[in-house]
Amino acid sequence: MTLPAGEPPAGPFECGTVASLATMLGLAGRAPGRPWVVAVDGRGGAGKSTLARLLAAELGPAAVVHTDDLAWHEPFFGWGGLLRVGVLEPLHRGEAVDFRPPQWVARGREGSIAVPAGLRAVVVEGAGARQQEYADLVDATVWVQADVVEAERRGVARDVAEGTNGDEDEARAFWREWTSHETPFFASQRPWEHALAVVAGTPVPRFNGLGEGELAIARGPLRG
Repeated sequence: MTLPAGEPPAGPFECGTVASLATMLGLAGRAPGRPWVVAVDGRGGAGKSTLARLLAAELGPAAVVHTDDLAWHEPFFGWGGLLRVGVLEPLHRGEAVDFRPPQWVARGREGSIAVPAGLRAVVVEGAGARQQEYADLVDATVWVQADVVEAERRGVARDVAEGTNGDEDEARAFWREWTSHETPFFASQRPWEHALAVVAGTPVPRFNGLGEGELAIARGPLRG
């Protein structure tokens, strides 16, 4: 697995399930009077959204909050205060969330980030999902570790398919810009040092051909 400098490789990976991941995170049976907040963090293209969806289904009733919604038209990784005040603080008070970020209001984006009260868990997923800005409001962190070459291939293909950042050349140019911000951000934040579990977001040779619902999981945190 090709990793950026400073990110230690996880291991040994073991074959597990989403249910065993939830147990590893200490989530089984918890009912603290508010949703248990789980951050699913990792680099772009690592597979965070898929894992967050599976984890939320396992922990239901649960909801997924996508950091991309907070980051919309905000500076790269400059949205931590919005997530803290608009989403996590109300959840910790046991309240429902109905939050319209400032850029949504300014640019006329319809809807809101909505999370009902009474859930068992809320999964926050996205690059930078576990920021120091609000780390005290996160109960457990999963780091999704991925080969950066494969993650880029995935990310560019996704953006082209969705028409997010133009054609393939434009998508690759955006990816380079994204990486120029992402790399120093994670080098400073080092969220893997706070992860209770690490999930392989790209194939691990020993576990090629995992079945549906199976994951390659290693215990965290990662140091080195």
